[in-house]
Amino acid sequence: MNAEFIVGLGSQVMWLIIKLVGPILGLGLAAGLIVSVFQATTQIQEPSLTYIPKIAAVIVALLIFGPWMITSMLDFTQSILGHLMQYVQ
Repeated sequence: MNAEFIVGLGSQVMWLIIKLVGPILGLGLAAGLIVSVFQATTQIQEPSLTYIPKIAAVIVALLIFGPWMITSMLDFTQSILGHLMQYVQ
């Protein structure tokens, strides 16, 4: 195991995190934007109105993207374990 492997692994981890969290944060952001426009238009300032749609959007995103996220994490884990097996033998 050398420094290049560790730096490459860190880079792969960061890109995997961005790739996995991006759709969830994107849908949460879109829901927040829609709610804020609705609140500004109607002048309803109910605090629970901001959280409930965001939570629902995150749950929907997890249901939609969950299988893909698990597959991506499993592929990455298998890749790491495959590289580690090369160094053990």
